[in-house]
Amino acid sequence: MSQSKQPPNDLAAQIAGAWRRERPDVPVGSIEVFTRIHQAAKLLADQRRRTLARIGMDAATLDLLSTLRRSGPPYRLSTRELTDRCLVTAGAITQRVDRAQREGLVSRLAPEPGSRAVPVKLTDRGHRAVEGAVGDLLDHEQGLLDSLAPAEQAGLARLLGVLLAGLADRGGGVAG
Repeated sequence: MSQSKQPPNDLAAQIAGAWRRERPDVPVGSIEVFTRIHQAAKLLADQRRRTLARIGMDAATLDLLSTLRRSGPPYRLSTRELTDRCLVTAGAITQRVDRAQREGLVSRLAPEPGSRAVPVKLTDRGHRAVEGAVGDLLDHEQGLLDSLAPAEQAGLARLLGVLLAGLADRGGGVAG
């Protein structure tokens, strides 16, 4: 299904071409990569925001519920585990859990004897909410990749993984 064409008014190519003309002594190949990644990230973030609004879920709650759902039965993690897996601060997890608990999507359980760790469990309502939201979101996002053949999607995923690993090796960390 690949169309192998450049976007109309390819800003990245225009910028790179202008710099090649003005400064032929500097490498400009990164412009076409990073400008396109930046443009794609903005478009994808806008798509995700609209899709989440349509399905009635905010990104922070979806992250919390998805993290619990992916943990497998009994769909329970400590707040520390949630902090580590969601790549946010303990304060952010507390806010997320408070909000989701008010909505009946999660419940806090009593700590195990001798432990200070507070387990958070996905409720039946939270399980239904995350199942619907994830299904809708992933179906929509998969459709956004339809301009790429399955092999191209796999290749892009592999290349982005290599790029992220290289950036992390240079001290850039990994964004969550």
